[in-house]
Amino acid sequence: MNISPILLFTYKRLDTLKITVDALAKNELATDSELFIFSDAAKLKKDEVIVKQVRDFIKTITGFKKITIVEAETNKGLAKSIIDGVSSVFQKFDTVIVLEDDLSTTSNFLTFMNTCLAQYKSDPAAFSISGYSFNLGQSNSDHDDAYFLKRGWSWGWATWKDRWLDVDWAVKDYGQFKKDSRARREFAVGGSDLNKMLAEQMDGRLDSWAIRWFYHQFRKGGLTIYPVFSKVFNNGFDQFATHTNGSARRYLPALDKEERMSFSLPDKVQVNHFYQNKFVIKMGLVSRIISKVETIFQRVFK
Repeated sequence: MNISPILLFTYKRLDTLKITVDALAKNELATDSELFIFSDAAKLKKDEVIVKQVRDFIKTITGFKKITIVEAETNKGLAKSIIDGVSSVFQKFDTVIVLEDDLSTTSNFLTFMNTCLAQYKSDPAAFSISGYSFNLGQSNSDHDDAYFLKRGWSWGWATWKDRWLDVDWAVKDYGQFKKDSRARREFAVGGSDLNKMLAEQMDGRLDSWAIRWFYHQFRKGGLTIYPVFSKVFNNGFDQFATHTNGSARRYLPALDKEERMSFSLPDKVQVNHFYQNKFVIKMGLVSRIISKVETIFQRVFK
C-alpha cells in the first residue's frame, strides 16, 4: 500500500493546531507519511504575532517521514490556500489526505484513509474519502465499517489526483444549473444547505473551496465513503457547540473507540440507502448549525 502524503493547513489557531498535530503523530502510519504544512500569512497587523507563534511551533514538529513547510508571504484565505496547496502536491503525488488545524484524529485515521485510497483508486465513482462522520447509527443489513453517500465532507478528507485536477473552480455552468430545478433538487439530496452555499459562493458572499468541490462531485456523479464511526473530531465545531443549546451536541460524531487497523469496506461503490436516508434527515436538522460553523470558520481565516 502506497502511503499518501498529509496536507495540514493552518493559520492562527495555535491551541487547536497543537492538538491536531499531537493526535496525528500518534497514528500508526505517521512515521511513514510525508507531512506538508501550509501556513497562511496574517491578513491584519494584529494577527502577525500569533501567525509567527504558529510558524515557530510548526518548525518543532517531528514524528513524520518528512516534513515540508510552505509559508505564504501574503494572506491567501482558506479557499485559495487549499486549492493551491492540494494542486501543488498533486504535481508529485497521486493521492492526498487533507486536514485543517482544528481537527483531532483517532490513531487509525491514516490507516483508514490509506486503505480506502488503495481499494477504490481504480473506480472513478469513488470521488473522495471522509474521515469524519455524523452519528447515524448502524445498519442491520450489512456489517461494513464504511458506507457511500452522495455528498463530500471537508473535515479530514482524501482524494485522488484524477478526481481533483479537472475541477471548474469558476463554476462556469452555474447560470444553467440555477435555472434547472431538477438538478437543484438532486444536488440537495446531499444536504439542504448545498444550494444556499453555492449561491452565496457565486454571489461573492462566501469564499469556499468545499462547496465548489462538492458541486463538482455532484456533476460527475461521484460518491464519498464515510466511516461508520468517525475518525475525526472537529474541535472548532465543539467550541461552537458549547455556546449553543443542548440539541446541537446531539450531532457530534460517534468516535471510533476501538481504533482497529483493519476494516470491512463495501465491495461496490454505491449509495447505502440506510445511511443516505439517515443523513438527509440529520442534515435537515443541522444545516443551520453547519452554516453558522462555516461562517465562524470564514471569519477565523480572514
